[in-house]
Amino acid sequence: MAGNTPIPDLPKWTWLGGDGRLARRVGKPIRRFLHVEAAGGVLLLIATAVALFWANSPWSQSYSDLWHTDFELVFGSYHMGGEGHHLTLETLVNDALMAIFFFVVGLEIKRELVSGSLKDPRAAALPVIGAIGGMAFPALVYFLFNSSGDASSGWGIPMATDIAFAVGVVSLLGDRVNRPLKVFLLTLAIADDIGAILVIAIFYSSDLSISWLITALILMGTILILKQLKIWYIPIYILLGFALWLATFESGIHATIAGVALGLATPARPQQSRDEGLEALEWLREKGENIYPVDVRITAMELNESQVSVAERIEMALHPISSFVIIPIFALANAGVDMGGGLLGDAATSPITWGVGLGLIVGKIVGIFSLTWIGMKLPFTATPENLNPLSLMGLASTAGIGFTVSLFITNLAFDQTNLIEQSKIGIFFASLLAGIIGLALLHLGTKNLEPMGANLSESR
Repeated sequence: MAGNTPIPDLPKWTWLGGDGRLARRVGKPIRRFLHVEAAGGVLLLIATAVALFWANSPWSQSYSDLWHTDFELVFGSYHMGGEGHHLTLETLVNDALMAIFFFVVGLEIKRELVSGSLKDPRAAALPVIGAIGGMAFPALVYFLFNSSGDASSGWGIPMATDIAFAVGVVSLLGDRVNRPLKVFLLTLAIADDIGAILVIAIFYSSDLSISWLITALILMGTILILKQLKIWYIPIYILLGFALWLATFESGIHATIAGVALGLATPARPQQSRDEGLEALEWLREKGENIYPVDVRITAMELNESQVSVAERIEMALHPISSFVIIPIFALANAGVDMGGGLLGDAATSPITWGVGLGLIVGKIVGIFSLTWIGMKLPFTATPENLNPLSLMGLASTAGIGFTVSLFITNLAFDQTNLIEQSKIGIFFASLLAGIIGLALLHLGTKNLEPMGANLSESR
């Protein structure tokens, strides 16, 4: 019966080149993710250019006035952020909209852990090891320039990797960069995201409110209980999610962590088994000519549910919004730096600018390359196809495009405007240079060169 029902032939649209379960569960999501990120990178670049032009135009004052518009949120005796605290439109973007961005990041991490590139320990080990080097070395480089004073708090800035820009640069080379190399970069960037989230939660949260923190934990516990009870009434989760975000905001932990927590709590496994999907196919077959269009739609929905998890469905809905709306708005709000008034001259001699810039370029390349090379000698790692010294250096340099998350951490690390602007200058120039270097090295490294792992594999 159902167990003998063949699965319909599917087009070979996955990077795995087949119609098996692995191809459907891993290949298609990765391809869709890479496509959205690449297109989102273009919009991000446009938004950045608009912000820079606006901030350096005769209308620069309107740019500052817009994003620093003050407002208060008051409900009875409750004042968001504390009594007398004024929020700004920039705060709304960085704390509220970016919480949705980090929610999508949490969904991506959860999917990769359950059914993606982070599920297989051997496949995930090498890019994760590389990501550790890509976080530790940039922080070290920055610290060499800024070991004391207010500037020392910016060590987390060059640790970040902007997935959208990185994937966009790699996509310029088309099929020349094969899928395993793209998956390696994607896995490395996701591991980097995990590191950035931990850094933000641990080191860039202050003035903790125990009562609000307990409230946030209770709300998170309630969400997990509802998940275990398989209660999927979306309005409840929207309400609890907003309450969790608000409690996290008031607790002193950066509010975006609430988005990550919700993403990780979302089920990443299909709600129906494969056998249930096959039963639906068998039912259609038995109906024969008596089938109605509504039956087809219902069965198609059941088949979709048998293959697609709650996390993946939400990610498919929100990922384009995050990449095409939220991130460009974030860039528009944060990338506008007035280059006049001697700022470029100050930045040229600023240890913050040099620490961020060299951290993103030198730190990323040295850290990722060296630890990846060491990792390939370990017995529990798997080396991607066509990974050679030049392509690895190209991927490492591309990971030095820290843009979005680097700007985000800059606003958390510094309170003084001049320090923020000096950091942003370092991010802009380093990200541009990292992209150019990465593109050139990948162009050279994707020729028919001997993979790095060839000799290593023979020696094991």
